[in-house]
Order: sequence, then C-alpha cells, then structure tokens
Amino acid sequence: MAKLWLSLSLALMVALGLTGAANARSRIKDIVSFEGVRSNELVGYGLVMGLNGTGDSLRNVPMTKQSLASMMERMGVNTRDANIDTKNIAAVMVTAKLPAFAATGSKIDVNVSSMGDAKSLLGGTLLVTSLMGADGEVYAVAQGTVETGSVSASGASGTSFTRGVPTAGRIASGAEVEREVGFKLGSMEKMRLSLRNPDFTTARRIAEEINRNYPGVAAADNPTIVTVTLPASGNLVSFITSIEQLEVEPDSPAKVVINEVDGVVVVTGEVRVSKVAIDQGNLSISVSEKPQVSQPGAFSQGQTTVTPNSAVKVDEEKGKRFMIMQAGVSLESLVKGLNALGVTPRDMISILQSIKAAGALQADIEVL
Repeated sequence: MAKLWLSLSLALMVALGLTGAANARSRIKDIVSFEGVRSNELVGYGLVMGLNGTGDSLRNVPMTKQSLASMMERMGVNTRDANIDTKNIAAVMVTAKLPAFAATGSKIDVNVSSMGDAKSLLGGTLLVTSLMGADGEVYAVAQGTVETGSVSASGASGTSFTRGVPTAGRIASGAEVEREVGFKLGSMEKMRLSLRNPDFTTARRIAEEINRNYPGVAAADNPTIVTVTLPASGNLVSFITSIEQLEVEPDSPAKVVINEVDGVVVVTGEVRVSKVAIDQGNLSISVSEKPQVSQPGAFSQGQTTVTPNSAVKVDEEKGKRFMIMQAGVSLESLVKGLNALGVTPRDMISILQSIKAAGALQADIEVL
C-alpha cells in the first residue's frame, strides 16, 4: 500500500506541477510530426551461427535444418541426406527501422530475435540477411555479431540463473542501407503537420503562429492537420527549421486517467469540480478465534473436548466530516481536499468515479 500511495503522490505532484506551468510554451517540432518525414519498418529472416551449444535443436525446429541445408547448397555443399545434429545455429527474425532520408551506404541498428528453442544468442554471428519493407523490396542487408546484454548460467542439478533476455539481441550499425525511400521533399508544394495530440485549439494556434511569421502560408484543416504552403524559392530546409523553432501554447482537455491495477491517478490541470459534498469512511470487521479446552472431572469417564470461542469486532472510522467543495474549484483544491480526508489510493479512485457519476466532475475519466 505504501508503494501505491507513493505512485499516486508522484502522479499528482507531476499533475500539480503542470498546472502551475499552464502557460508553458512548446516548440512546434515537439508537438507535431511532418508528413512523409518518418521511419520505415524493415524485417528479414536469417541464421545466427557460432553459438556455444545454445542454438536450436534441429529435430525440434525443422525450419532451421532446412535453412541450413538450403544455404549449404547455394555454396555447393549437399547436406540433404546428412544427419546433422548441431546446436550451434539458430533461426532468427531480424528487424530494423529505416530512418527518413537514409542514404545508400549508411548504417542502421538491427534487432535479432530467436524463432526456435535456442537458449541464447550470445556471441553468435548473424549471416547476411536481407531486410525488406512492407512493399517486399530489399532496403538493407544485415550481418554482424549479436550482443544480448544478458547473463545466464545453469548447474548440473538443474539450478539456473538468467538476467535479461538471452534469446534477443542487437547489432549496433549492423545493417547497411542498399536502397533509399523515394520521398522527394524538394518537389512538394505543400506539407502537412500532424499533431501528436489532436486538438482544435492547438491546431489553430499553430497556424496563427506560423502566419504571424510567414503571412498566409498556414491553415488548420482539422484538429490533427495543419497545412503549410512551401516557398517556391529559397532554402526549403531553412524554412522548415524556422517553423520547427516557433513556440505555441498547447491546449489539452480536462481528463482524469485512472490505472486501477497500480493505483495511479493522473489529473490534467484543466479539471474543474462543481459544488459537491464528499464523505469518506472505513468499516473494519475482524473475527478472532480463541478455542477453549473442556476437561472432564476426575473419574467421570468423560472426554476432553475443544469448544469454539469466536469474537467479532466492528470498528467504524469516526471523526471524518463531509468536505464541501465549491463550484469551479481547481485541481489543486481538489487534491488538497481529498488529501485532507486521508484517503488511500483505492479510495481516491472510488471518490473520483463517484464525483463523475454525480455529474460534478467536469472532465473525462479514462480507466486503464
């Protein structure tokens, strides 16, 4: 319970801190993404070799054996009828992100994940693996030594210790870009800015701020999109850079987010409460058993018996009074009032939901 209360306190402290900084301004680059300027997901299937007996069991993972046989055939070695029984190889999936405007020959990081029953990929070498995009085209080729960053050990008696995930690893700069994404920024006449948190007011403020510096070039199409007309001449990169550095004050809706599993409540600074009275109390019922032994008299030929003796105690917390909150109070007043009641995290969640049910909480509640 102490941990849950700490989580709740930290969440509310952060929310209060944001309330105090309600007029904080943010750069446009921090609240929007530029259409087309995005990474692309790549994926490929490959083999990791050189494992120290921690690879796939070829009897249990036939795809690894088939991949090994196909690879050896391409190298002029026929292993179709050979009885190969090794655990130094593992079938893996390789994933990577192709950054926007990545040039041919540049290096990107790749992630390697085991597909079979391999115990660890530590120290293995990924063989040449083609990485394809969603269109089926090859955009990069990966190869290199896999680093897992994990520790594992086991004893003859079956005792084992593992820290991290030894069946997944990473190769820094492990892939080389072979094909560039066909995105021509210089030929675009207009660029759309996509808000990460859609909001009508924020979109309008972004358009107004851009037009204040570059008259007539921006328009808010909807809560998510702001369209900017790019200049026909001049340095396009400098123009986009200058727009990125402009600052606006983002607007946010009144919202309460409740994580009932961890007992965390996050409240935005725009939350308001109508006039409402709140009372919170606890009823504790405890039952204790104190069995008694009944001993028969001497020479009575009776039997010793155990008789139950139950004690029930009801403890109702007293001393709490109704707390009346005036109309339009802020988040800070709400939190201070609830803390004055000495509520627990679970009670805090119940109280907020009850206030919402009464129609006095002017905010949306989202329960995770």
